[in-house]
Parts: sequence; C-alpha cells; structure tokens
Amino acid sequence: MDSTRVTEHPTSYERPQPGADPAEPRGALLRTPEQLGSPALPAQARADGPPSAPGATTPRGKGNKGKEPPVNGPEHSQPATAPTDTGRPRPTPEAIPPQPSAEQERGPGGQDRRTGRGLPPGRPMPMRRDGDRLRFVGAATRRIARGLDLDEIVMGLCRATVPTFSDAILVYLRDPLPVGDERPTGPVVLRLRRTDRIPDERDTEGLALPPFPEPEPEASALTELSSLTTELCEVRPGGALNEVLRGVRPVFADAPAARAALPELLGEGGEAAVPGGRHAILAPLRGRRRVIGAALFLRRPERPAFEADDLLVAAQLATHSALGIDKAVLYGREAYIADELQRTMLPETLPRPTGVRLASRYLPAAETARVGGDWYDAIPLPGSRVALVVGDVMGHSMTSAAIMGQLRTTAQTLAGLDLPPQEVLHHLDEQAQRLGTDRMATCLYAVYDPVTHRITIANAGHPPPVLLHLGGRAEVLRVPPGAPIGVGGVDFEAVELDAPAGATLLLYTDGLVESRLRDVWTGIEQLREKLAATARLTGPDHPPPLEALCDEVLDMLGPGDRDDDIALLAARFDGIAPSDVAYWTLEPEDATPGQARRLARRALARWGLEELTDSVELLVSEVVTNAVRYASRPVTLRLLRTDVLRCEVGDDVPQLPRLCQARATDEGGRGLYLVNKLARRWGATRLSTGKVVWFELNRA
Repeated sequence: MDSTRVTEHPTSYERPQPGADPAEPRGALLRTPEQLGSPALPAQARADGPPSAPGATTPRGKGNKGKEPPVNGPEHSQPATAPTDTGRPRPTPEAIPPQPSAEQERGPGGQDRRTGRGLPPGRPMPMRRDGDRLRFVGAATRRIARGLDLDEIVMGLCRATVPTFSDAILVYLRDPLPVGDERPTGPVVLRLRRTDRIPDERDTEGLALPPFPEPEPEASALTELSSLTTELCEVRPGGALNEVLRGVRPVFADAPAARAALPELLGEGGEAAVPGGRHAILAPLRGRRRVIGAALFLRRPERPAFEADDLLVAAQLATHSALGIDKAVLYGREAYIADELQRTMLPETLPRPTGVRLASRYLPAAETARVGGDWYDAIPLPGSRVALVVGDVMGHSMTSAAIMGQLRTTAQTLAGLDLPPQEVLHHLDEQAQRLGTDRMATCLYAVYDPVTHRITIANAGHPPPVLLHLGGRAEVLRVPPGAPIGVGGVDFEAVELDAPAGATLLLYTDGLVESRLRDVWTGIEQLREKLAATARLTGPDHPPPLEALCDEVLDMLGPGDRDDDIALLAARFDGIAPSDVAYWTLEPEDATPGQARRLARRALARWGLEELTDSVELLVSEVVTNAVRYASRPVTLRLLRTDVLRCEVGDDVPQLPRLCQARATDEGGRGLYLVNKLARRWGATRLSTGKVVWFELNRA
C-alpha cells in the first residue's frame, strides 16, 4: 500500500504582510495564493499553456469515469500517488479545477480578468477553495474567542472579517441585551453597536494602505455607510426584518427577504448604500435562546461577489460571535452583582468623628474575583470616641463576602452597646461559631478617645497595626496576637496605648504584607520602612496627607505581588486639647440643674462663646433635669469645644429618652422637644453603665 506524504504549509491569516508593522491589528490581511504558500495555485500558474478557458475540463483520473469534477470538491482529495520529495510543490488535486494565480487574475495593465477593473498591488484576493475558508474561519473564531467583554468580542468580529472577508461590516445588537433566561419586555430594538471598513487612504492607526481605484458612486457610498444608517431600529412584529431574524440563516442582500428587510434595518436611504447583487450578506446573531442582533457584511462592487459557500462562513462567524456576546453579558451581570455586593458590605462613606481624620482603601484580589472577606469600619461611640475595625474572613468568594457582612453587622451592634474591645471580639467569636464550624476570620478592634489621647486595642489573630509618629518614626505596635475568630473557647486581651496628636494609625489586612514572594513579617517590616520614608518627605513637623499616604502604601505592591484582597484603614489622631474640655460630676439633687447652668455659663465665658449662653443654659437645664429625676448615682456633664460646641450628660439609667408630642394638659414632656428645635444635632447612646444624652450647637 502506497503511503501518501502531505507537505504542511503555513495557514495563519493573522501574520502581518511583509513590510507591515507586526503590532498593527490590521496586519492579518488575506494573502494572495502565492503569499499564503499554497503550492497548488502556483503550480497551475507555471503550466506551459494559458489558463483554462471557462468551459475547459481538467484531466480525468481513473475514478472520474468521464464525469465532470465537482466545483467545490473535498479539500484534501489526493491522487493515488504523491511525490516523496517534501520540498516540491503538491500537485493539484483532481477534485479542484485549475484556479488562476494572482498574476493571471491581473490581465494586461493590471486589470482583473473577471471585472475589467484595476486591482492595486497588495489587495486581498478572494478565497477560492474550501480549505481557504476553513482556515479563515478557524483564525477568525480564535480571534473572536479571545474577547472577554462585549466590546472586545464585537471588535474581534470586525477586525477578523475586514478586509479578509468583507470590505465593511455593521454590527447591530439588541438594546438592552437580554441576560440569561430573562424575558425582555417591550419592542425589540436594535442599536448599531460598531462599524468597521477599509479606509480609502490611511488606516485608523496611521499605517498607509495601498491606494484604491477611483470609486464608483456605490463604492463611495459604502465608505460613508455608518453616517447614512440609523443608529436605532425597531423590529416590527411580522415585518420583513423580523422574518429574516427568525430564519437565523444568513441571506444575500439580493434575496427577496433581505431586500425588504434592509430598509427597515438601515433606515431611509441606508439601503441605497448597499452594493447590488451578491456583494452583501445579512446574518442574524443568535445566542443561546434568542436572536440578539444582526451583522451586515459588505463588499465593494469592484471586489468579487460573495459565493454560496460564503454564507456558511458568515453563519459560523455570526454563531461564534453571538455565543460569545451571550457569555460576555452573563459575565458582566455576575461582575456587576459582585461589585454591588462588595460595595454594600463595605462603608459607603466614612464618618467624621471629632478629633480624628479617616481614609480607607479596598482592592479586590483580582478582576475576576471582585468579592472577598476583607472589611473595615469606623463607628462613632459616645464621648466623642471612635471604634476602628478591620477584619479578614478566609477566602475571597461570595460565601466569604456573605460571612463578612454578618460579622461586620454584629461588630456594629456590639459597638453600639459600648462594650470593651475584648468583649466585642468574644461575641464575634461566638457569632462565627454559630455560622458554621469552618467560619474562620481575623479581626482587630480599637477604640480611640480624643480627650485622653489613648487607644485601646484587642486582636484576634490579625497582623499588628503600625503607628507613624509626627517626627517620622514608624513602629509596629506590640499587641497580643490572640486566636482567630471562630476557634472558640479563647480569651482575648486588650492593651491601652498612647495615641499622641499628629500620629497616624494604619490598620490593614494580610493581603498588603503577605504574598508568594514574601512572608508576613517581611511585609510588615517593608510597610514600616515605607511609612517612615514617606513621612521624611514632608518633614518632622508636618505629617503626610492621609489620602496620599494610603496611595503610597499601596504602591509598595509590585506586579504579581498580590494574591489576596486588601482592606486598609488609616486614622490621623488630632485629639482634643485639655483646654477645650470642661468636665463635672454632679450629685442627683434638686439643685443640680441650677448648678449645671452656672458651670456651663462660666465655661462659655472662658471660651469666648457668650452668644451661646442662653441656648446652652436652657438645653443643659432640660437634659440635666431629666437625668436627675431618675438617676441614683452621680450625673456627669461635659462640654467639648471643637468646630461645634458639644454637651454630654451621662447617668446610670439604661432607658433611652424618646421624643414625643406633649398634650396641652401635660405639665412636662417638652424638654426633648426644645432640644430637638434648638440643637444642631442630638441623640442618646446606651452604655454598659447607663446612657449618655448629647446635643451640638453651631459656634457661629
């Protein structure tokens, strides 16, 4: 049995032409047969006689039995024997009629023998064999499949077909695009998503293309097709366009159905720009469940018309593009849901508590994993204090984000009870165990008091915070590490440290300091050095801007140096000076409201705020009277002078006051009504030892 040896030749349609820029996306022009390296067509061009006449027959093999060979026979039909020399050209298969070469296609004067028009050098030749079409479809579908989002897929379709398959293309998509199995409501509307064409003189990227011959009126209209067509098209039920889209199969523009559908698709005057005959193909784009658009492939009149097999090429391109668009829409919806979930899990804005400035950052683990278990929070507490929280649930998935949301909500609730940091972590540990046996997380909870300039920190297996002092010295705070949340049966310990004015506390998750390239302690040391270097740039007397400091910290991450999501919370401690604080302890007696009014009047006179005396005396009297009426232990009164004047009255009664409308016959019940009318803001917060009622007044 004779063995047949087949010589392989390059088939890629995406290699740039000789002399073209390899980085140029339009370098994937379809070559002439001799440029493709196909041996069959050059072998015919070297024949002794002239090209075969239209009616001539090829030599018949033994198997033909006197019949004419098919026009589009199998691509790989081979003779009984093949030359053993792989360096020689492959003989012409008997099933394919002799095809003229590029030189033979150009007659005397460089004219096309079929059309009589000029063919400029370098213009793409028509695909003459099934193998050409198969190789083109393979290269085009690979290019389309490389796209991940909607624009990339549509651009891939345009760049793969122009100018190899067509001179211009218009892509219409439904507006809005249906997502998954949802059933759109309302009429079907197609929007012109993208157009692409061969430019007359210069490519969009600046590469010169071979000059075109003088265009005919129809060819000139083709170059302006995007400006002649309408952007929106409503598909009328029962209309010609609707019938073509329902048929799914591509059709030539000269087909009766297409002739009736094009005016509806392109609008008034748009169909006049479509070349006549078989120089246009209308291909519906069908996704998984429904038609999502249409593509119109166009060739200029001087180019060879589309053939019947080109309908199969258009069908393949339309199918791959539609399925890719369907997947891109689904992926976009999932990414949108992930983004929304993560945004709702994290604080939308940070509060502006007295005596501290805040800044934060969050980075997902990757573009394909936008959700994670890292979170941060800043919670105002009674007495102008603020709780700073940062935590990390294992993993970066939807499950991790859901658990993170529950733990964050629990932490906010516990902070509202004004529990000590170690107690907050203890209750978080119990909550994690209720959520599941494998729900592990780390957390660091700190409470800053701007009056005492102290901070209390408790840690549950989280990386220690870094404190940047005003002089530029950065230190890693010595905080007991503790066990992660979810272990159970572990006690947490809190430490109280100095928080001097001008210092910056940085809380972060391990994604900032740990990666495949370094361990966590190496990363913490690099973070400390980065903070110190940044502080030296602004001098010893001026701390670096908080937002810029966060950006500088994130810049320490190199390419490929991030494996986990990152949460970052920075707090600049301004504090409240002792001269701006007035504090008293009062016995719960009948004379206490009068005493509170006198003390408040003296403090306002010392601060130069005499214009607020009347309002402050009235409101202090009402709030202190309510506290004295029910308290059994001493009542506290504190005035804070910042950008506003804040008054806080504390007692040992846990019940919070409620604002209610007093009746005309009631003797009391109007104190909170006056506070609500005169104060800028007011509120009440329950403490472990009672409650605090506060109000604020504008200083101006």
